[in-house]
Amino acid sequence: MSKVLVTGGSGFIGSQAILQLLAAGHQVRATLRSLGREAEVRRLLEQAGAPAGDNLSFAEADLTLDAGWTGAAAGCEFVLHIASPFPAGKVEREDDLVVPAREGALRVLRASRDAGVKRVVLTSSFAAIGYGHAAQAAPFTEEDWTDLSGADVAPYIKSKTLAERAAWDFMAREGGKLELAVVNPVGVFGPLMGPDLSSSIQIVKSLLEGAVRACPKIHFGVVDVRDVVDLHLRAMSHPAAKGQRFLAVAGDSLSMLDVAKILRAGLGQAAHKVPQRQVPSWVLRLMALGDPGMSQMLPQLGKVRRASNAKAKQLLGWSPRSSQEAILATAESLLKLGLVKA
Repeated sequence: MSKVLVTGGSGFIGSQAILQLLAAGHQVRATLRSLGREAEVRRLLEQAGAPAGDNLSFAEADLTLDAGWTGAAAGCEFVLHIASPFPAGKVEREDDLVVPAREGALRVLRASRDAGVKRVVLTSSFAAIGYGHAAQAAPFTEEDWTDLSGADVAPYIKSKTLAERAAWDFMAREGGKLELAVVNPVGVFGPLMGPDLSSSIQIVKSLLEGAVRACPKIHFGVVDVRDVVDLHLRAMSHPAAKGQRFLAVAGDSLSMLDVAKILRAGLGQAAHKVPQRQVPSWVLRLMALGDPGMSQMLPQLGKVRRASNAKAKQLLGWSPRSSQEAILATAESLLKLGLVKA
């Protein structure tokens, strides 16, 4: 089997990628910003059922620095570039997001090319596909790109778009024999291994804890983390995936109220705090006058963006779990790990 480098081995998607790669018999080298977390990551993987053995190693590498990436990629046939740098604390300037995401992707691609890696699978996002456009009924596909001049393009969306654009530009100019495939997930849910929570997982946690008293008219796509990783592995090994993008989405988009109803129906008494009503848009707009965080959400109110998974299904044989299963798996793991406040 192959030796595969996974960037961001401690993350939500990265740790699941390690688990599936080891189960498939691959050798895995995972990057961490600090090797001080190696013991913790190994423990979480063992608890999740990772096979024991010598097929897992770690390398220290930071996407904001050049050091470490040459050694990390050495001897690897494939690279799953899943990590995305995110600054700690409040983001003051959009370049605090854009520059690390773009330069980090280029560091990984250069190191992969120079090490003779066959193919890199880059984790991008639906953020690079479906924003900045007028409302449309048709689902977005891999042919679409976010329009950065749109009013609803926040710094995070811009960073994901520019990072993926930079990756494709690099391949066209100086990629050499290196191959690239890209996976563009929507909101990623599913079972957690540890206490590090992504923004998608925070949605479910907040609903369960009663922190959301009513549901704003926000819609988003859903996909299970296990299926996101499965799509990465298919894009890694399938010949037809070379030079292609793949949307990772389970089905139609859900509203916050849809998620609340799924939790209440699936968890019973454990979901007693989940709201059952939707707050009108005019209330949120009034609240936003004194809340900068709320004001950033306003451009997304009432917008429904659909995405098609037809390409991943037809070209790679991908078959994702349902959105309902992904949402409930998230909630059940939060409860199991004791991460929901009583």
